Amino acid sequence: SNLDEFYMVRIGGLERQVHRDSPSSSGPDGRTSAEVLAEATAEARQLSLEIAHTFASEVGPELVHHGIRIGDPGDLERLRDAAVAHYHREVHPCLTPIAIDHAHPFPILKSGSLNLAFRIRRDGGDPGPFDAPDGELLAVVQVPSVLPRFVRLEPDSLTFVAMEALIGACADALFPGHTILEARPFRLTRASDLDIAEDEAEDLLSTIEDELRRRDRGDPVRLEVAHGASPHLQERLRTMLELEPRQLIEAPSLVNLADLWAIVRQVDLPQLKDPPFVPQPVERLRYAPTIFRSIEEGDVLLHHPYDSFRHVVDFIEQAATDPDVVAIKQTLYRTSGDSPIVRALARAAEAGKEVTALVELKARFDEANNIAWARALEQSGVHVVYGLIGLKTHCKILLVTRREGRKLRRYLHLGTGNYNPTTAKLYTDLGLFTAAEAITHDAMLLFNVLTGYAELSTLRHLVVAPFDLRRHVLHRIDQEIEHARAGRPAGFVAQMNSLVDPEVIEHLYRASRAGVRIDLLVRGICCLRPQVRGVSENIRVRSILDRFLEHSRIFWWRNGGDDLVYSGSADWMPRNLNRRIEVVFPILDPEAKRRVMHDILGTAFRDNTFSWELQSDGNYVRRSPGDAAPVRAQQVFVERVNGRGRTSRTTLRPEVPVKRFTSPAARVAEAQRRRSGGDIDNDTFIEKKKS
Repeated sequence: SNLDEFYMVRIGGLERQVHRDSPSSSGPDGRTSAEVLAEATAEARQLSLEIAHTFASEVGPELVHHGIRIGDPGDLERLRDAAVAHYHREVHPCLTPIAIDHAHPFPILKSGSLNLAFRIRRDGGDPGPFDAPDGELLAVVQVPSVLPRFVRLEPDSLTFVAMEALIGACADALFPGHTILEARPFRLTRASDLDIAEDEAEDLLSTIEDELRRRDRGDPVRLEVAHGASPHLQERLRTMLELEPRQLIEAPSLVNLADLWAIVRQVDLPQLKDPPFVPQPVERLRYAPTIFRSIEEGDVLLHHPYDSFRHVVDFIEQAATDPDVVAIKQTLYRTSGDSPIVRALARAAEAGKEVTALVELKARFDEANNIAWARALEQSGVHVVYGLIGLKTHCKILLVTRREGRKLRRYLHLGTGNYNPTTAKLYTDLGLFTAAEAITHDAMLLFNVLTGYAELSTLRHLVVAPFDLRRHVLHRIDQEIEHARAGRPAGFVAQMNSLVDPEVIEHLYRASRAGVRIDLLVRGICCLRPQVRGVSENIRVRSILDRFLEHSRIFWWRNGGDDLVYSGSADWMPRNLNRRIEVVFPILDPEAKRRVMHDILGTAFRDNTFSWELQSDGNYVRRSPGDAAPVRAQQVFVERVNGRGRTSRTTLRPEVPVKRFTSPAARVAEAQRRRSGGDIDNDTFIEKKKS
């Protein structure tokens, strides 16, 4: 699924760039857009083939070993009667065969949809007016998205039949009077990034809605055809879609393997799945009278998904119902389909509170959801704004203002992840609750910039892109260089999703040459090359790929021995530093700093089981424990919170012991029992008491 998005966004963008740039223009690496496109396409093509081959040769046979089969032609023949009955009852009424000839142009297929291409020939009689010279016809059938991709024809069996295979086996019903020469599934991927001139749009929301309707009709960038398709059929599809040969991929196994998630959800074999994990509450928030009281007592750091995201939902829900809360301001980049956070904002506005939601309409592939939320919030009385022209609002910030006595007090949540309870169970992120006046005042000033015409004042603690985050990052790197040259403790550890920005990378190389020790955890794209002699010997780059997607952004600067720890929403990429509203915030509480530096980052760098190390040649090598004890960072975090959960159940809320005897006579009897060292028969004692 990530590779699909890579084609839709990155390859699609490169295709546009090739047509826009002059042939001689080049990027930071000296290559032209056309050269980058050719290399990226070749690499992605090879990756597609490796994925399909791995499924066909390794994963598929392992599934069979556990009784799970993706049906082949033999299974369909064995289940012929059940297949035909299911097809005519559930499938055939949903299908629309589309002829391709002079009167019927090739249809505009939706990006990502699964289709079947049929080569057919009329049985006997004179050829039709649109038949090819060889009597062959071409037709396309789109597999409706309302139909399940995989079906079980035997209720108690774990044999699944792919919908395209079922349609192909029963296609005689679609083309009566014709012989089917060939039937092969194929899928088209289109460029799907929105191209919006915001400064020219009179109504940004309506403009994006119009663009979304055109997204599925973007330029084709990839054609996947099932294994075994004849060269003749491949060529006809490619030419009709006006694609280059490099854009066609023959899939060695199923087309669109991401649909296999449907089987994962249907099969109840716990031994083949991750063990269940329930995020645990933080004791300090769990037992407080209100969440505001806990935050007032001191900052609270959350490490998701290990610490429950429910605390963030509770924060906004309590703010919505608390009569002392007067205002709520929040940014929304992505949220869940049935969002409790959006519902809470609506309730707060309906209760008469001042509620402002900054909804980012351009959150890729969530545009439609965000438009729906924006309209619903507006109907509830929420002030909905869409940020600054030309900049995506990517920061995660929630500010609550509460009247306490004669003064107003602000409470703030800042995070690295979206306000999405669903992904909060799948992504690792940091969140911070604080009521510190200096930080909450910065947040208030930032919201004034995002919703009005205010200029961003000098902030005391928050660092905001694109205003000063780049300068902050470069300054901190330069400071570590100065500390190293002066013999003071120098170095830093940074965790992020991607490291791409050329200027930042050049500063990192300079720091390495100055003797600064740099440890980087970069989950995704990293354009820096570590361990290059004379350039980056002091830089290590690792990537953890495990059950949860590593999404945190954390920055620990040694700062001459006076450690500084920041977290936030920004990666070190040009888009984050230059074209997005991002917020990086300090972690000031000493215990929270210690936890981030040693527990979180320290454990992550000890991972020798699910981490990979980037080599100087650009390749990654999976780390191995060797003779050392294996360390799996995510499992360590899971075990810590599970242990905390057990502690909570046994010590934080101890059960009150049940006393059998509560009367004075009972207490006397218990005292006599202790003095005598013997036992008293309870039933006998009760009978005596009654008499």
